[in-house]
Amino acid sequence: MALKVLIVDDETLARSRLRTLLGDCADPRTEIVGEAANAVQAMEQIQRTACDLVLLDVHMPGVDGMALAASLRQMVSPPQIIFVTAYAEHAVQAFDLEAIDYLTKPVRLERLQQALQKAQRLRSVGGEGAETSGAVDSLLIQERGRSERVALSDVIYLKAELKYITVRTAEKEHIYDGALSDLEQKYAHLFVRVHRNALVARRAVRAVEKHNDPVDGEGWTVRLDGVDERLSVSRRQLAAVREALMS
Repeated sequence: MALKVLIVDDETLARSRLRTLLGDCADPRTEIVGEAANAVQAMEQIQRTACDLVLLDVHMPGVDGMALAASLRQMVSPPQIIFVTAYAEHAVQAFDLEAIDYLTKPVRLERLQQALQKAQRLRSVGGEGAETSGAVDSLLIQERGRSERVALSDVIYLKAELKYITVRTAEKEHIYDGALSDLEQKYAHLFVRVHRNALVARRAVRAVEKHNDPVDGEGWTVRLDGVDERLSVSRRQLAAVREALMS
């Protein structure tokens, strides 16, 4: 099903550019349901025509994009938001408002397509029973001068390394600044600890296998969907991992 998209930007050329880029995106398919040059027009359109996603500028005359996003969050079934702006400094505030991505102008087709694919995935997750607020559990990743939300439904494992956590999805690795114990406590329903330095997604556990290491001797590993890498399972956590496998 195509994503129903509303473009909100006070610049005519910027709206035209986004319309062209959306037309070039084959996956996922999109349907532009309208355009708005300010927050008032945008809210009127959203109340009149259902949309899944708002491509939203930050700096607009009158009510700015951040204030509009905050208002949309109060709706029973709010549309998802991707900010599209020339100003990178608002990224953290944008993600506090549960935006799913933050694109800086000039927008590249590849980045827009990645953001749209994320919107499509999150919409699918929401359709399978997410809370009516529209919020999806995710981690805010900040690296190399950009910020991105990674849905926990995409995470295969979390591994503590030095002062950071490697967040592994099927596509790539991210670096997250946080404590593994905090994530374990908050998301125990999604992840199971396999070792003192690693949590794995319960849904990704496919097998628990014995192995013989020439240094450490006999032990156990867990095989996961989406990655070739095997993670060690400590004897203390073996029962919990087996339980996750059976659930």
